[in-house]
Order: sequence, then structure tokens, then C-alpha cells
Amino acid sequence: MGVFTDGSHEQVVFCQDRASGLKAIIGIYSTALGPALGGTRFYPYASEEQALHDVLELSRGMAYKNALAGLDLGGGKAVIWGDPDQLKSEALLRAYGRFVQSLGGRYYTACDVGTYVQDMDLVARETNFVTGRSVEYGGAGDSSILTAWGVFQGMRAAAEHRWGSTSLRGRRVGIAGLGKVGKYLTAHLLEDGAEVVATDVSPKALAWAKEAHPQVNLVADATALITSDIDVYAPCALGGALDDDTVPALRAQIVAGAANNQLAHPGVEKLLMDRGILYAPDYLVNAGGVIQVADEIDGFNFDRAKLRATKIFDTTKRLLELADSEGISPATAADRLAEQRMADVGRLRTIRV
Repeated sequence: MGVFTDGSHEQVVFCQDRASGLKAIIGIYSTALGPALGGTRFYPYASEEQALHDVLELSRGMAYKNALAGLDLGGGKAVIWGDPDQLKSEALLRAYGRFVQSLGGRYYTACDVGTYVQDMDLVARETNFVTGRSVEYGGAGDSSILTAWGVFQGMRAAAEHRWGSTSLRGRRVGIAGLGKVGKYLTAHLLEDGAEVVATDVSPKALAWAKEAHPQVNLVADATALITSDIDVYAPCALGGALDDDTVPALRAQIVAGAANNQLAHPGVEKLLMDRGILYAPDYLVNAGGVIQVADEIDGFNFDRAKLRATKIFDTTKRLLELADSEGISPATAADRLAEQRMADVGRLRTIRV
């Protein structure tokens, strides 16, 4: 995917600081609803093309996520190309902050895969346009907390839509990825009485699960998970989890997880529908984190942010009912609602004040 052949992004910025090793790309998909907001992913992509593809996909997803969450914020995302365990440093993060500052507020950054609140504290030493900071520095802290809470609410709404009950008690939920979000989601599910089956590529994450929640059934890999006898599948790692191979093998009746861009390509949503699998759109149910960091911009209040994230239950319920009534996939319904809000509210910005 090229920047101009994609044809939809407002701005894509390539950033490089040779001394620190920084190679970053910032993608701004839309500012129709306000400044673009989206996290910074620090990841060792195999190529520059893969890094560009990811930032274009992720920034588009953030525009739709922010719109559907009812935020007056556009969509953006950034990727830092490299292994964070080898490359991350104060100099690199502050250099990145300088590039964010140079955009003059068109883009607010936050945490994502490979970046943490402590990293945002360093980025914030060079820019005013950063959220997801630590509590010590006046921020909201770990956004994974409300991301997991929102996914849980979306999962409850999907369960009610499919089985007539909001409780996951007695249901087997498969979690792919026990990282920042997966661990909190695991706790919510166990507390609700669900049985959790999980996997992760990280030995540290697996060790955490064994110690913190020994009742969790750990399986070898994602393939073993999707072919397990599970009721709900929760992808909580990287995107593309649902494709032409995984959907036919999936035994779950519901998909609701925290990962971004779960559908590997257009058409996967139809494969899910054809198999009778209820899909709770990823950018709807995982919006709790962006709701949390967006609240930080105006002065963070956790109770207020959690209340807003809890409303993901209501939004998911309405969206699934809409999809049924119109005979379309939940993914299509979500896209339509987000696009409609971007068009309607974005149009108001043309009114001169």
C-alpha cells in the first residue's frame, strides 16, 4: 500500500534521527472531528514497506474508533521501526517527541505495542501533544485497564445478543495474547465465572499466567487456541488474526478482542457471517483505552472515563441490532456509523465562526 495510491490519508510524515537510531512514521488519516489521536507502536518490522502498511492501516482504524466512541478527535497513529529491547533510549524517545511537536497539535500520541507510560513521560519532555502519561506526571496511567474493561463490556453485549445473557459464567473464552490488555481481560472473565483458555508467544507472559491465575488453561499457540472447544475468541495481540485459514477452523460462536485490525482483508467479515460467528468490531470494543487517554487531554478523571468506557456495552448492543435489522455484517454497520459521524460533524467545521 502506497501513501498516494491509498488516497485517503491527510498526511504521512517520515521521521529520522540518525544519532539515536530513530526511524518513525506518523500517519494522520483524518482531522475531520478534531486533532488526530493514536498511539505509537515500537516494533521490529521486517521492512519499511511493512511499517508503512501498518501505520496506514492503524491510523485509519483510529479515525473510525474515535468517531464511533463519540470523541471529538480524528485518527492518527505512529510506528517506530526497530526492536524496542535493543533500540529504545531516552534520546530516541525525546527525538521522536520533537517530531510530534513539529506537527503543531495535528497529532496526539500515546502508548501502543512496545511503548509504555514511562516512555510517554520522556516523549512529553519534548512535546505538549502526548497522552497516556504516568499518574506521577498528571496522566491517566496504564490505558490497558480501560481497554480491557471496554472489551469485556463489548463481549457481554455480544453474549446477550447471541445467548440472551450478559454473563460469561460457564463459557469458555480463548484469549490470544496475555500482554497489557489480555491480563486485565483475563481477570474480568475469571471474576465473571468464565473459563479461560489462553496462549502467548512470550515466555514471560505465560509464566505470569501460571503464577497469577493457575486455573487458566494454557495452549501451545494460536492455532491450538482457535481449534479448541471455545465459545468466545478474543484476539488480543497483533492484527490480522482472522483470515481465510483461521475463520474456517474457528470453533467459537463470538469474536470479541482487543487487537486492532483483526480482519486480515475485506471479505473476512462475510466469512464470519456465513459461518454464523458473531463479530464484535475490534475498533468498537477496544476503544476503552483511547477513551481513557482522550479524557487526559482535558484533565483526567478515572471514574468519568470508566463510565464512558462502560457505554461500549450499549453501543455494541445497538450496533449488533442494527446489523441484524439491515442484514449486514457488524463490521459494515460499524463502518457506516463511523463514516456518518465523520461526515456529519466534520461538515460543521466548514461553518465559519
